[in-house]
Amino acid sequence: MVTALASPRIGGAPIFLRICRRPLDDSRAAVHDRRVSTPQSGIFALGTASHAYLEFDARNRETPQELVGAIASLREPRTTMGGVNLVAGFRPELWRNLVPEDMPHGLEGFNHDVLGRDGYTMPATQHDAVLWISGSAYDVVFDTARGAIVALDASASVAEETSSWPYRHDRDLTGFIDGTENPSLIEAPEFAVIPDGIPGAGGTILLLQKWSHDAGAWEGLPVARQEQVIGRRKDDSVELDDKPAESHVARTDQDQFGKIFRRNMPYGTVTDHGTMFVGFSAEQRPLTAMLENMAGLTDGIRDELTVYTTPLTGAYYFVPSTQSLRRWGAI
Repeated sequence: MVTALASPRIGGAPIFLRICRRPLDDSRAAVHDRRVSTPQSGIFALGTASHAYLEFDARNRETPQELVGAIASLREPRTTMGGVNLVAGFRPELWRNLVPEDMPHGLEGFNHDVLGRDGYTMPATQHDAVLWISGSAYDVVFDTARGAIVALDASASVAEETSSWPYRHDRDLTGFIDGTENPSLIEAPEFAVIPDGIPGAGGTILLLQKWSHDAGAWEGLPVARQEQVIGRRKDDSVELDDKPAESHVARTDQDQFGKIFRRNMPYGTVTDHGTMFVGFSAEQRPLTAMLENMAGLTDGIRDELTVYTTPLTGAYYFVPSTQSLRRWGAI
């Protein structure tokens, strides 16, 4: 079997990139091996129909290596219905304590509430680790999640659990297309993955938030008003030329704050639902700056969408490269 968060293996040994250079005057190939830092593949695995987000607290924070080792040792099942993707991340302070040389400079957990104007609050609910499980159907995701919880029981307890699913291909439960400004899969690593040569290479920074929707209030708005709140047309997601300064698009302008890669998903039931914000970035600042701007900390203008949606959770996780995680799985 293949480790859930590692690159392919042959005979138990990891495969490294092989580069073949063929000189013009020599038919012999010079083959060189080099180690590369690669992100966890599930980050970019689009098209999955079911998701689960499990956040854990370490049972013993004096021995965080037990939790990291247990998560790194999880295995990825293969079923006739399709594979399951596992993405693992850790509270920044926990990972820094274990592997300081593999930690982006200045990265911090969501350790304090974001306090906006008029008492508006984005709560800090930081936990020690996260597992994002995605797959082709809920039964395989369910079985994998149950297996992970059992496997980690000695080292961690489940602190937060949410299941998600796609809605009308690429829309959230407001009815608008989510992720219009997302970079393509070819471009995404440039913005989401920490480049080689600096601490944390091959890893990424995850902002995970659970936003509850006030469906009654939102659905009671005329479409034209909804479009003003979002800053886009509802049918085709074209940005409004006259979008208000308090619109969601204006408050989260990626041309201003920097590109991120989002894997948002709807969650919940018919009567209690919302959006899981799942944002990846090579730097923390674009993520924190967007939250601050949404809360009105920069200029006193709060994101109008926050009138109809409420953040219930908030956490930052460092998602290490497959190579960094694999080292702990071998311990």
